[in-house]
Amino acid sequence: MKDYIQVDEWRIIEEGFRPEYNTISESIFSLGNGRMGQRANFEEVYSGETLQGNYVAGVYYPDKTRVGWWKNGYPEYFAKVINAANWIGIDITLGAEQLDLAKCEVIAFRRELNMKDGYLKRSFRAKTAKGIEVEVDTTRFCSIVDDETGAIRYTITPFNYSGPITISPFVDGDVANKDSNYDEKFWDEVTRESWNNGGYIQLRTKKTGFEVATGQRFTVSQNNLPVEVDAKKIEKDKYVASAITLEVVAGQPVSVIKYAANISSQNYPAAALAEVLKTTLKVISEKGFEKMLAEQAAAWGKKWQHNDIIIEGDASAQQGIRFNIFQLNQTYTGEDDRLNIGPKGFTGEKYGGSTYWDTEAYCVPFYLATADQKVTRNLLLYRYKQLGKAIDNAKLLGFRNGAALYPMVTMDGTECHNEWEITFEEIHRNGAIAHAIYDYVRYTGDEKYLADYGLEVLIAIARFWSQRVNWSDDRRQYVMLGVTGPNEYENNVNNNWYTNTIACWCMQYAMDVAAKVQNQEPAKYKALGDKIGLNERVEFNRFRDIIEKMYFPYDEKLGVFLQQDGYLDKEQILVKDLPASERPINQKWSWDRILRSCYIKQADVLQGIYFFEDKYDIDTIRRNYDFYEPRTVHESSLSPCVHAVIAAKLGDEARAYEFYLRTSRLDLDDYNNDTEDGCHITSMAGTWMAVVQGFGGMRVRDGKLSFNPFLPAKWKSFSFHIGFRGTLLNIRVGKEGVQIKNLSGNELTVTIYGKDQIVKANNELLVEA
Repeated sequence: MKDYIQVDEWRIIEEGFRPEYNTISESIFSLGNGRMGQRANFEEVYSGETLQGNYVAGVYYPDKTRVGWWKNGYPEYFAKVINAANWIGIDITLGAEQLDLAKCEVIAFRRELNMKDGYLKRSFRAKTAKGIEVEVDTTRFCSIVDDETGAIRYTITPFNYSGPITISPFVDGDVANKDSNYDEKFWDEVTRESWNNGGYIQLRTKKTGFEVATGQRFTVSQNNLPVEVDAKKIEKDKYVASAITLEVVAGQPVSVIKYAANISSQNYPAAALAEVLKTTLKVISEKGFEKMLAEQAAAWGKKWQHNDIIIEGDASAQQGIRFNIFQLNQTYTGEDDRLNIGPKGFTGEKYGGSTYWDTEAYCVPFYLATADQKVTRNLLLYRYKQLGKAIDNAKLLGFRNGAALYPMVTMDGTECHNEWEITFEEIHRNGAIAHAIYDYVRYTGDEKYLADYGLEVLIAIARFWSQRVNWSDDRRQYVMLGVTGPNEYENNVNNNWYTNTIACWCMQYAMDVAAKVQNQEPAKYKALGDKIGLNERVEFNRFRDIIEKMYFPYDEKLGVFLQQDGYLDKEQILVKDLPASERPINQKWSWDRILRSCYIKQADVLQGIYFFEDKYDIDTIRRNYDFYEPRTVHESSLSPCVHAVIAAKLGDEARAYEFYLRTSRLDLDDYNNDTEDGCHITSMAGTWMAVVQGFGGMRVRDGKLSFNPFLPAKWKSFSFHIGFRGTLLNIRVGKEGVQIKNLSGNELTVTIYGKDQIVKANNELLVEA
């Protein structure tokens, strides 16, 4: 665990230059706007350790796997969002000496992410090898108003040097991915052009044929006065720059304002990209840096009005939750149903930027409550539009009759994960997609979605489960063999309790929805049945038979659901008895040793209890929690939030708070020694769950919001906003009780501590503790 980020409620601050932590900071201080994102790389050249990263939403490459053998159904590639052209670059040369912090004495250094207004500041004072001392101040942002653009203000002031300085803003498309399996570069140049105050390059991805035009336009001032630019144009393959040489006087600042844009063929015809780019650059440069920055602050202000969680009395916890909410809002806006949420968002390369089940299980609750319902609807439509490929994926594995297996990892609906134990076995992801439909309809009341899209997905998923089970003559029950549950430290197990549980739930939910649609929209139901060849009597009877006769591993003596058959055959050494020097085990142990251990990567049985808590009494939940939590190493970012929510339900304040703090500061404190690869974006939604569903006790029951909150001892109060069916509420939990403000023109009935309360339009009430 690192401890170098200063605690501040609205800012992420790094004071002092730490080259050994630079790649971690590049992740933490990343910027994005839903269309593009940028790691916190330096504008000037840096020859030290760095992971250059600029990403354009939806643009990916099918990188061939390193695995040297294939079996039927095995994915041929691992799709990944690729490192795109570097648009932030500004080379600085002082006389004949290039400014490079890796080769300088760094006297002072500060990096600050302003989450309230959405920009990154960096300042430093450095002395070059030849003794030239300079101060640099930079401010940059990815605009959420003009969401294909970014802007930089870069100011350099020499202290003891007068003479020539050359400033070279550039765009560099000769980039590579650190995780390229064969050290291949993924871009070819289409065209390039430069002009006196800017230029662009247009690149095309190999194989997939995406095109992106990345360009710049800039202005220069000296001693706060505009300078007419007479630039030397520099062009080479996948690279354009403009070099401006000025005579500087010690103590006088020189500033460059650089406007940049990424224009993608995802959104425009490839032939039009250059003209769209030039127009975009003209518009934002004429608008000006200060106006763009003011618009950025105003736009973020609107987001925070709806999304902010305020914690009084605990600055570390406050900083953690705001950082998580900030990164989520930078990553996904919900404007485009072709896009989804990669586990690292725009902050790094790991997991390839692809879509996992994280979206449905963790991100959907956050966006349901904090954004317009179309945002979550677009996440669901993303999967609906890929249903055909999910059916094709199941066919490759031998399934039939329209059964669908959604990919574990995907960009376009095709499975592209190359680890066999996950690709073929971690089939519970199907259940998360069905549960997201349930979550959406339960929360929004949008039952029309079921008839138009949802039921078709649910039946295809249910068909998969009905074919995936085996009938055991020995048990006289149905079993599920050869699976991997959410705990990926167990592979190829039989009867994972969670997988069996969610399979039965999916089949039952599909039948429940079918009955509802048949009753409410009989014509659509018939049309769907004809389209998919539904034999309701035969198929639904099989679903019912499986649900009735499914085997669920259980230990009578302990009174707990067993994670899978044979789990208790493992040596039961608790995590607290594991030497700290051996953790994290995924970095210290062999895979063979991990598989033979009892240790759990993330919530598995407890994931099922989290999803379906209303099925279990409090004693059952407590027994399972007390059994599995001490065996969980939390080496998945998705784990602590589930444990926090269940601990809160059990009234276990200490563990609820511990796991909240861990999930909220996972990246800020680099708990798992992996933040250098990028921030854990999808798990950040779990931080929100830990506060709102955990401490706030929020649930949706019978079409109503319900709250059963408690106040952690370290907090004076906490408050959050909830959007629900056209009504916006502010919930504040303090020592005096629960204060509810209705910020909308609709009256709403909510349940507080088990009792219904009417909150009138534009009014508030206090429910005493």
